[in-house]
Order: sequence, then C-alpha cells, then structure tokens
Amino acid sequence: MFRILKAVITVCLICLSVDELHCQTEQPPNIILIVADDLGYADLGCFGSDIETPNIDSLAEQGTIFTNFYSMPSCAPTRASLLTGVDNHLAGVGSQFYNDENQWGYEGYLTDRVKTIPQVLKSAGYETYMAGKWHLGRKSSQNPKAKGFDKSFVLLQGASSHYSNIGISLNDSISQYTSNGKKSDWPKGGYSTEVYTDTLIKYISEGVKTNRPFFAFAAYTSPHWPLQVEESYWKKYEGRYDDGYIKLRERNLDRLKKAGIISQSHTLPPLHPNIKPWDSLSPMEQKIEARKMELYAGMVDNLDFHVGRLISTLKSLNVYENTVIVFMSDNGAAAEDFYYQEGFKELLQKKYTDAYEDMGTEKSFVSYNKQWAEAGSAPFRNHKQYSYEGGIKVPMIMKLPTSSHTGKKVNEFMKLTDLAPTFYAIANIKQPFNEVDPSYKEYTGKSSLGYMIGDSDGIHEKDEIWTIEHGLRSMLRQGDWKLVQSFRPTDNREFELYNLRNDPIESKDVSAEYPEIKKQLIELWKQGQHDLQIRSNYND
Repeated sequence: MFRILKAVITVCLICLSVDELHCQTEQPPNIILIVADDLGYADLGCFGSDIETPNIDSLAEQGTIFTNFYSMPSCAPTRASLLTGVDNHLAGVGSQFYNDENQWGYEGYLTDRVKTIPQVLKSAGYETYMAGKWHLGRKSSQNPKAKGFDKSFVLLQGASSHYSNIGISLNDSISQYTSNGKKSDWPKGGYSTEVYTDTLIKYISEGVKTNRPFFAFAAYTSPHWPLQVEESYWKKYEGRYDDGYIKLRERNLDRLKKAGIISQSHTLPPLHPNIKPWDSLSPMEQKIEARKMELYAGMVDNLDFHVGRLISTLKSLNVYENTVIVFMSDNGAAAEDFYYQEGFKELLQKKYTDAYEDMGTEKSFVSYNKQWAEAGSAPFRNHKQYSYEGGIKVPMIMKLPTSSHTGKKVNEFMKLTDLAPTFYAIANIKQPFNEVDPSYKEYTGKSSLGYMIGDSDGIHEKDEIWTIEHGLRSMLRQGDWKLVQSFRPTDNREFELYNLRNDPIESKDVSAEYPEIKKQLIELWKQGQHDLQIRSNYND
C-alpha cells in the first residue's frame, strides 16, 4: 500500500495522451513561470487597474486571462504546491508559520516525498533555471540545486530588502542567498527585479545555444513589502490616491466590471472592521497613506518593465513563439505591517526608517497594510492569509503557442496544482492514473492543456472536491459550495457555508438554511483529514 502511496506523492498525476500536444515544433515548447509576490487581484491593467502594466497586458492579449484561478493563502505553501502539483501537506509545507521536521506535512521544506517540476521536466531533456524567492528550505539538501534546477540564484527566506541583504527580523537579520547551491552575496547596488531578471536572461541566453527546451521560474519578490522602488516609477502615480483606499476600492470594482473580469451585478464585501475611515485620518496621515499606494503602484510598474525585458529577450533569441508563459500572483494582497510588530520591530526600527521623506528608498521600511490590501483584493473578501476569496483568488495569464482561447477571458475554475500537470502534458510526459491510489486524486492537479487547445470543455468535474488547510485556517469547496474556517480552531469557531454563485463576496453564511449540505461537506472535510492522518503514520 505504501508503495502505491509513495508513487502518488512522488509525481503529479494526470492521464496524458500524445495527441494532446498540438504544438507542432521541432522540440517541446519552452516554459516560463512568472510569479509576482503579494500582487492583488485588481492590480494589473488587463484586470482594470490604473497601474500601468503594458507588457503584462500585451501578454494577456496574446494569451488567456483566467478570472477564476486559485492559489494558497500565503507564499511558502503556494510555492510548495505550485512546484509539485500536489497538496501542500504532501509536499511538506502545511504552514509557513510553524515547522516541525518530525511532524508529517509540516516539515517546512520540500520533502523527498514529491518530485518538482524541474525534476520531472529534466527527464524530458529540459534545462531548468530559477531566480528569485525560494522559501522552501535552507539546507543544501533542500536547495533549488537539489530539487532539479540546473542553475539558480535565490533568496532562501521569505522576504528581504529589495536593495541589500538586510533581513526582516532578529532571527533573520541577514538574508541568505545561494547561487547554484553555494552561498552567495547580494550584488551591491542591485535592485531585486533587475537582479533576478538579469540572472534569468543570462541563463536563457546561454541555454538556447544547447538547442534544448528550458523551464525558467521567475520568482519575483515584488511587490512584496518593504515598499521600495526607484523614484521614477512611483512619481507617475503621485497624487493619484489622495482620496484614499476606500475610494480606490470602489474604483477597482468599477474597472474590473468594465474590463469584463467580473459580472456587472458584482458588489463589494463589507470593509474590514479595523480599517479607519479615510476622513478620520489627519492630513499628514493621509499623505503617508497615499504615498504607500504610490510606492506599491511604482513597484508593480517596475515589475512589468522587467517582465517586458524577459519577453524581449525571448523574441530576440527567436524562441518567444515556442514558449509557454504563465504569469500569476502567489496569494491575495498582503496586509502585514511588521515595522511595529514584536519580533520584527527590534531589527526593522534599528536598520530602517518609516519617515515620510525617506519612503521608497533603500533605508525605508513601510507596508501598505490591510487598508490598501482590501482595495487590491477587490472585489472579494479579506486578503492574504485568509481562505476567503480575497486571500486565494489571484490573477493568472497563460500564453500557449497554440490555444483556442487566445485573447480571451475565461471563467473556468483552475487552481495552482493544475500548472505542473499542464506543463507535463505540454512536454509530453506521461503519468498514467492506473499506477496510483485513486483516493489521492483530490490532492493532485489536473492538466489544463486539453481545455486550452479545445479538446475538452473544462478542467475539473463540477462536483470535484478541493481543500485547503494552512496555518489551521481551512476551506473545502465542491462546485458552488464553499466551507470556510478562517479563524483558528482554538477560537471555537464553526465552519461557515457560502454559495459562491449566489454570493461571490461571501457576505452571508447560509449554514442555517442548508444544514444538510453543511453536514455533508464537513464529513468530506473530516474524511480528507483522516486520509492525510493515516498517510502521516506510514513509514518507509
């Protein structure tokens, strides 16, 4: 039994056929996965934002916008599932808040139970590259080099200064970087998006000479706090947000409708109760808050510029047409503000300043906090760390060499674990279902290639089950029904029940109206937890 289990955890499972691959080229397509860090749902031009993202918008015009794409509530679990195509517990990262190497599912790094995208693609002759944020283990055995990347330059922690190796807490006062598995320094004077883009451009430019396909993972740390960016990027947004975060939230709702991302009947969820009314702030407080959003917009603008550099490189090397590109955010907009938080402020207030005149510079540390995150996550409830829609529904764009959905916006349900098997299908790597334990199907992704090239009408069955457990915050979804527990179980809070078709903003808990449906979904949740617990007791 355990051999079957091990097989299912070791690979991302999907039944593929040779005729699924319609890309008629001499070699399999190259694949680039671009991940923005903490980018909100409403923060791209093609999603209606006033932030200028012409390169990403152009990618959307040549690809497909997924308006119904889901990630995990925060970054490390997202990366674990994204790079393996399986549930984050199977990958070993049940939470980024606490880790225990002896607790199955919460080891805090990518375990040997799973194979990563680069490990699997290497079997098909791909070269594999990565630059950016790793956040999946710091030991040499957990490094990107040990997990299938031929070349890599990565930040091992979850965050750092964008200009230096200054960390974010007393435990991580110096950020750790590795280059091809060996300790490395941050290049003096370098800015994160520029450094990571330069690195990938170098890898790709050298790699194309081998005439082998490549997989490149651009794991940007932007627009994650601290909000730091060159003045030329944020200056163009100066004054644009002087009327505050509540007005921006309302404008984002209207622009998302005009862009065709959400329905015309969509409304805004209630504002988080801890957010102060804009008019209650002093003039100086308003200036500081507006500057935060100007900086954030500048960081997104800068990110777009460097995504454009990557795309230009592909075109100059004549490989753009035969390259699959996926752009996504790792979770909903971020609401953290660690500058005043215990365990972080001790270092941050010593190494940085939050003075207005220094905001955006290398010596500044500010975050845009929950008030702006609520605008970035519009039109959904809450933000990063929550399993409500605002924490897990993110923008995603996919460009294929051949697709029946080019230039379209699609509302097909898709989740981050579907990307790995999609890439395997593109590379024509076969992973037959008949070799695995069928009970694990719900914990793995499904290829979207058939849907993208018009061979199927959808990616998932309508009654399929999808579950999330992260930091003891839970979610189960089946069709339009969603069971949510976004508070710690120790708070003694019960699951809430929502119907996303009728209530996409999760404004009304319908538990009392549909007790039988809630009971059935809770039983499904318990069974899933039971299955995982049984597997955690297995030994080699």
